[in-house]
Amino acid sequence: MSTITLIRHGQANSTATDEASYDRLSDLGHEQAKWLGDHLRDTRAHNTRLFTGTLQRHIETADGMATGLAPTRDARLNELEYFTLANLMEQQHGIPFPTEQPQFIDHLPQVLKHWRDDKLEGAPETYDQFQSRIRDALKEIAADTGPALVVTSGGLIAHVIGQQMELSIEATARTAIAIFHTSMHQLHPIGGHLSPVLFNATPHLDTPSRNLSKTNI
Repeated sequence: MSTITLIRHGQANSTATDEASYDRLSDLGHEQAKWLGDHLRDTRAHNTRLFTGTLQRHIETADGMATGLAPTRDARLNELEYFTLANLMEQQHGIPFPTEQPQFIDHLPQVLKHWRDDKLEGAPETYDQFQSRIRDALKEIAADTGPALVVTSGGLIAHVIGQQMELSIEATARTAIAIFHTSMHQLHPIGGHLSPVLFNATPHLDTPSRNLSKTNI
Protein backbone atom coordinates (compact mmCIF):
# COMPACT_ATOMS: atom_id res chain seq x y z
CA MET A 1 0.00 0.00 0.00
CA SER A 2 1.12 3.54 -0.73
CA THR A 3 0.93 6.76 1.26
CA ILE A 4 -1.81 9.16 0.14
CA THR A 5 -1.88 12.89 0.83
CA LEU A 6 -5.37 14.34 0.49
CA ILE A 7 -5.52 18.06 -0.33
CA ARG A 8 -8.58 20.26 -0.13
CA HIS A 9 -8.98 22.64 -3.07
CA GLY A 10 -8.25 26.34 -2.69
CA GLN A 11 -10.92 28.77 -1.52
CA ALA A 12 -13.87 28.73 -3.90
CA ASN A 13 -16.80 31.13 -4.35
CA SER A 14 -17.91 31.42 -0.72
CA THR A 15 -21.04 33.44 -1.59
CA ALA A 16 -22.51 30.67 -3.77
CA THR A 17 -25.83 28.94 -3.08
CA ASP A 18 -25.62 26.29 -5.81
CA GLU A 19 -23.09 23.78 -7.11
CA ALA A 20 -22.27 25.51 -10.41
CA SER A 21 -21.53 28.97 -9.03
CA TYR A 22 -19.44 27.54 -6.16
CA ASP A 23 -17.20 25.55 -8.51
CA ARG A 24 -14.42 28.06 -9.22
CA LEU A 25 -11.49 29.33 -7.19
CA SER A 26 -11.41 32.81 -5.75
CA ASP A 27 -8.31 34.97 -6.26
CA LEU A 28 -7.14 33.85 -2.82
CA GLY A 29 -7.81 30.22 -3.75
CA HIS A 30 -5.41 30.53 -6.67
CA GLU A 31 -2.77 32.04 -4.37
CA GLN A 32 -3.24 29.27 -1.81
CA ALA A 33 -2.68 26.64 -4.51
CA LYS A 34 0.50 28.35 -5.73
CA TRP A 35 1.85 28.67 -2.17
CA LEU A 36 1.23 24.98 -1.53
CA GLY A 37 3.03 24.03 -4.73
CA ASP A 38 5.96 26.25 -3.74
CA HIS A 39 6.08 24.57 -0.33
CA LEU A 40 6.10 21.08 -1.81
CA ARG A 41 8.98 22.01 -4.11
CA ASP A 42 10.94 23.84 -1.39
CA THR A 43 10.68 20.86 0.95
CA ARG A 44 11.34 18.38 -1.87
CA ALA A 45 8.25 16.40 -0.97
CA HIS A 46 8.40 13.05 -2.73
CA ASN A 47 5.23 12.26 -4.66
CA THR A 48 5.10 10.27 -7.86
CA ARG A 49 1.39 10.43 -8.70
CA LEU A 50 -1.31 13.11 -8.80
CA PHE A 51 -5.07 12.53 -8.76
CA THR A 52 -7.93 15.02 -8.80
CA GLY A 53 -11.67 14.99 -9.03
CA THR A 54 -13.22 16.36 -12.21
CA LEU A 55 -14.62 19.55 -10.65
CA GLN A 56 -13.22 22.89 -11.84
CA ARG A 57 -11.96 23.85 -8.37
CA HIS A 58 -9.99 20.60 -8.14
CA ILE A 59 -8.41 21.08 -11.56
CA GLU A 60 -7.58 24.76 -10.94
CA THR A 61 -5.96 23.89 -7.61
CA ALA A 62 -3.83 21.09 -9.07
CA ASP A 63 -2.81 23.30 -12.00
CA GLY A 64 -1.87 26.11 -9.62
CA MET A 65 0.29 23.77 -7.57
CA ALA A 66 2.38 23.08 -10.68
CA THR A 67 3.77 19.78 -9.40
CA GLY A 68 4.99 18.65 -12.79
CA LEU A 69 3.02 15.42 -12.38
CA ALA A 70 0.48 14.37 -15.01
CA PRO A 71 -2.91 14.34 -13.25
CA THR A 72 -5.36 11.47 -13.33
CA ARG A 73 -8.95 12.81 -13.21
CA ASP A 74 -11.41 10.60 -11.36
CA ALA A 75 -15.05 11.61 -10.81
CA ARG A 76 -15.18 9.34 -7.78
CA LEU A 77 -13.07 12.00 -6.03
CA ASN A 78 -15.76 14.66 -6.51
CA GLU A 79 -17.47 16.28 -3.56
CA LEU A 80 -20.91 15.39 -2.26
CA GLU A 81 -23.45 17.87 -3.65
CA TYR A 82 -24.11 19.84 -0.48
CA PHE A 83 -26.09 22.66 -2.08
CA THR A 84 -28.30 20.21 -3.98
CA LEU A 85 -28.94 18.14 -0.86
CA ALA A 86 -29.58 21.24 1.26
CA ASN A 87 -32.12 22.57 -1.24
CA LEU A 88 -33.91 19.20 -1.26
CA MET A 89 -34.03 19.24 2.54
CA GLU A 90 -35.53 22.72 2.52
CA GLN A 91 -38.12 21.83 -0.11
CA GLN A 92 -39.12 18.50 1.42
CA HIS A 93 -38.65 19.10 5.16
CA GLY A 94 -38.85 22.88 5.59
CA ILE A 95 -35.34 23.18 7.05
CA PRO A 96 -33.95 26.43 5.63
CA PHE A 97 -30.53 26.94 4.10
CA PRO A 98 -28.24 28.80 6.54
CA THR A 99 -28.00 32.58 6.18
CA GLU A 100 -25.08 32.99 8.61
CA GLN A 101 -21.84 31.02 8.77
CA PRO A 102 -22.26 29.67 12.37
CA GLN A 103 -25.53 28.00 11.32
CA PHE A 104 -23.60 25.60 9.07
CA ILE A 105 -22.29 23.83 12.19
CA ASP A 106 -25.80 22.49 12.92
CA HIS A 107 -26.97 22.38 9.32
CA LEU A 108 -24.36 20.03 7.85
CA PRO A 109 -25.05 17.07 10.17
CA GLN A 110 -28.78 17.51 9.51
CA VAL A 111 -28.16 17.28 5.76
CA LEU A 112 -25.95 14.21 6.18
CA LYS A 113 -28.46 12.44 8.42
CA HIS A 114 -31.40 13.07 6.07
CA TRP A 115 -29.26 11.87 3.18
CA ARG A 116 -28.03 8.76 5.00
CA ASP A 117 -31.58 7.84 6.02
CA ASP A 118 -32.87 8.18 2.41
CA LYS A 119 -35.13 11.08 3.36
CA LEU A 120 -34.12 13.29 0.41
CA GLU A 121 -36.09 12.28 -2.66
CA GLY A 122 -34.23 13.03 -5.88
CA ALA A 123 -30.72 13.07 -4.38
CA PRO A 124 -28.04 12.76 -7.09
CA GLU A 125 -26.67 9.63 -5.36
CA THR A 126 -27.37 7.76 -2.15
CA TYR A 127 -25.21 8.17 0.93
CA ASP A 128 -24.10 4.55 0.59
CA GLN A 129 -23.14 5.10 -3.05
CA PHE A 130 -21.05 8.11 -2.05
CA GLN A 131 -19.33 6.14 0.70
CA SER A 132 -18.63 3.25 -1.68
CA ARG A 133 -17.20 5.35 -4.48
CA ILE A 134 -14.72 7.18 -2.27
CA ARG A 135 -13.71 3.96 -0.52
CA ASP A 136 -13.12 2.24 -3.87
CA ALA A 137 -11.16 5.18 -5.30
CA LEU A 138 -8.82 5.43 -2.32
CA LYS A 139 -8.33 1.67 -2.24
CA GLU A 140 -7.25 1.66 -5.89
CA ILE A 141 -4.88 4.60 -5.41
CA ALA A 142 -3.31 3.00 -2.34
CA ALA A 143 -2.87 -0.34 -4.11
CA ASP A 144 -0.60 1.14 -6.79
CA THR A 145 3.05 2.10 -6.40
CA GLY A 146 4.39 5.43 -5.18
CA PRO A 147 3.16 8.18 -2.83
CA ALA A 148 0.19 10.04 -4.25
CA LEU A 149 -1.31 13.51 -4.01
CA VAL A 150 -5.11 13.64 -4.23
CA VAL A 151 -6.74 17.04 -4.78
CA THR A 152 -10.38 16.88 -3.75
CA SER A 153 -12.89 18.52 -1.37
CA GLY A 154 -13.40 18.93 2.36
CA GLY A 155 -16.55 16.84 2.68
CA LEU A 156 -14.93 13.93 0.90
CA ILE A 157 -11.77 14.20 3.01
CA ALA A 158 -13.86 14.21 6.19
CA HIS A 159 -15.73 11.10 5.08
CA VAL A 160 -12.49 9.29 4.19
CA ILE A 161 -11.19 10.05 7.67
CA GLY A 162 -14.58 9.05 9.08
CA GLN A 163 -14.34 5.68 7.35
CA GLN A 164 -10.85 5.00 8.67
CA MET A 165 -11.67 6.15 12.22
CA GLU A 166 -15.29 4.90 12.30
CA LEU A 167 -16.63 8.35 13.15
CA SER A 168 -20.28 9.23 13.70
CA ILE A 169 -22.17 11.56 11.35
CA GLU A 170 -21.80 14.37 13.89
CA ALA A 171 -18.04 13.86 14.22
CA THR A 172 -17.62 13.61 10.46
CA ALA A 173 -19.52 16.88 10.01
CA ARG A 174 -17.35 18.65 12.60
CA THR A 175 -14.28 17.32 10.82
CA ALA A 176 -15.52 18.66 7.48
CA ILE A 177 -16.23 22.13 8.87
CA ALA A 178 -12.72 22.34 10.36
CA ILE A 179 -10.82 21.59 7.15
CA PHE A 180 -8.84 24.51 5.70
CA HIS A 181 -8.45 25.24 2.01
CA THR A 182 -5.31 23.61 0.51
CA SER A 183 -4.72 21.76 3.78
CA MET A 184 -2.94 18.39 3.67
CA HIS A 185 -4.20 15.16 5.25
CA GLN A 186 -1.96 12.13 5.02
CA LEU A 187 -2.97 8.48 5.14
CA HIS A 188 -0.17 5.99 5.74
CA PRO A 189 -0.39 2.19 5.49
CA ILE A 190 -0.12 0.65 8.93
CA GLY A 191 -0.92 -3.02 9.47
CA GLY A 192 -2.67 -3.32 6.11
CA HIS A 193 -4.89 -0.30 6.72
CA LEU A 194 -4.66 3.38 5.76
CA SER A 195 -4.26 5.33 8.99
CA PRO A 196 -4.44 9.14 9.31
CA VAL A 197 -1.00 10.45 10.34
CA LEU A 198 -1.48 14.10 9.35
CA PHE A 199 -4.60 16.28 9.57
CA ASN A 200 -5.34 19.83 8.37
CA ALA A 201 -1.69 20.79 7.88
CA THR A 202 -1.10 24.21 6.29
CA PRO A 203 2.65 24.90 6.59
CA HIS A 204 2.46 27.09 3.47
CA LEU A 205 0.00 29.40 5.27
CA ASP A 206 1.50 29.33 8.78
CA THR A 207 3.40 32.60 8.53
CA PRO A 208 2.52 36.05 9.95
CA SER A 209 2.08 37.54 6.48
CA ARG A 210 -0.42 34.81 5.48
CA ASN A 211 -2.31 34.55 8.75
CA LEU A 212 -5.48 35.93 7.19
CA SER A 213 -5.10 33.66 4.17
CA LYS A 214 -6.06 30.53 6.11
CA THR A 215 -9.72 29.91 5.27
CA ASN A 216 -12.29 27.15 5.57
CA ILE A 217 -15.32 28.99 4.15
